[in-house]
Amino acid sequence: MMRDCESFDRQGLDEPALVELAKRLAPAASRGLVIHLCGDLGAGKTTFARALLQALGVGERVKSPTYSLIESYSLNANRGHHLDLYRLADPEEVEWLGLPDLADSDALILIEWPERGGKRIPPADLRIELNHAAAQRNLRANGLSRRGVDALERWSDS
Repeated sequence: MMRDCESFDRQGLDEPALVELAKRLAPAASRGLVIHLCGDLGAGKTTFARALLQALGVGERVKSPTYSLIESYSLNANRGHHLDLYRLADPEEVEWLGLPDLADSDALILIEWPERGGKRIPPADLRIELNHAAAQRNLRANGLSRRGVDALERWSDS
């Protein structure tokens, strides 16, 4: 029986637990989602994105897009795009990234620092917030669309 799972929390995650949680999202994200990754510097956003992309079949090194702003990957069945908007000074700078050309219904789009993109980035299906908790991390995930809620249900059941 399916329940309507709009959010879930995980507390006290060390890095291996965060990586494992990201890997468990892979089957739910394989059909493409827009995921906004939020949190302070060092909260684990890139670690989470890297583990998810690797679980989806990226065989090459998954680099942080801090300086390139975007890294694209071939996944098993589609494409994945990892964006880091930390260095943007103005949301209008998103225009030159070519996001409309990247967005298709099967592409996975992971966006770190989405608040820097304002309304110029695709809306999130899933919003994942990572926060420091001493040497560990807390994670809160929210489904913000039907597609996101469906993914969250599959993820939280795994």
